[in-house]
Amino acid sequence: MIIENFPASIEQLNRKLSPCTVCPFKCGTDRYSDNGGRCKTGSILKIASHNLHHGEEPPISGSRGSGTIFFSGCSLRCAFCQNYPISQLLNGNEVTISKLSEYMLSLQTRGAHNINLVSPTHFVPQIVEALWLAVKKGLKIPIVYNSGGYDDIEVLKCLEGIVDIYLPDMKYGDNKNALKYSGAKNYVEINRAAIGEMYRQAGELVTDKDGAALKGLIIRHLVLPGNISNTEKVLEFIANLSKTIPVSLMSQYFPAHRAGSMPELQRKLRREEYLSALHALDDLGLVNGWTQPV
Repeated sequence: MIIENFPASIEQLNRKLSPCTVCPFKCGTDRYSDNGGRCKTGSILKIASHNLHHGEEPPISGSRGSGTIFFSGCSLRCAFCQNYPISQLLNGNEVTISKLSEYMLSLQTRGAHNINLVSPTHFVPQIVEALWLAVKKGLKIPIVYNSGGYDDIEVLKCLEGIVDIYLPDMKYGDNKNALKYSGAKNYVEINRAAIGEMYRQAGELVTDKDGAALKGLIIRHLVLPGNISNTEKVLEFIANLSKTIPVSLMSQYFPAHRAGSMPELQRKLRREEYLSALHALDDLGLVNGWTQPV
């Protein structure tokens, strides 16, 4: 974490709140007076939970747990979102920037390996300000940026030297399905540009002697029924970037949120669908990461 980077980043990011250009939708809402924009949030932080979490990828959870902070709201509209009460229904409580910094310090005191910012995209300006307050009071554990991967590259550049570990999704390998199921235009181009910037900043995964992550990039990909996610295209991009980037290939899909009203999403993943994704992983030479049972 580079202390000197905070003041300039905070200034640049706060300017993006009105008109809002914090995420790639660039809806132009005045976040200081309105919460009717794409993410349905204003300038006040809203948090669903903050706690130690042991269910992340092994380098993130480590032996003591990841200090996860779940932010309410999201600018994506994923029909199958498994966290939709938080992301779409905005369950959670409003907190001040100062209170968020206290949560971070409390998680560090409780032994968290890192501060894991879950769905942070729409609150980046406020989060960076809270981090700055916490750092000045002794926060020193790594910062994890855990996003849906639909991030603005100029916003990400403001995070250089502040975020240590990037943990983004790569949801789709084609734009048609990204628009249909997540309401995101040009998802593939925006997502790939974001991943490239994250990799430029954080590089390959580095862990401590106990295997806990210190810095680097880890990519998550959820395999969807009927290959809606176009998994092979996603994995091809990752392999071309670096065959040693850890990939978390997930089979945990189940119909949630609006998926029950879409025939193609009304079922769980079939064994052969996940095995096909595993074969693609092997064929492309992606050697690091984690898989799940079907």
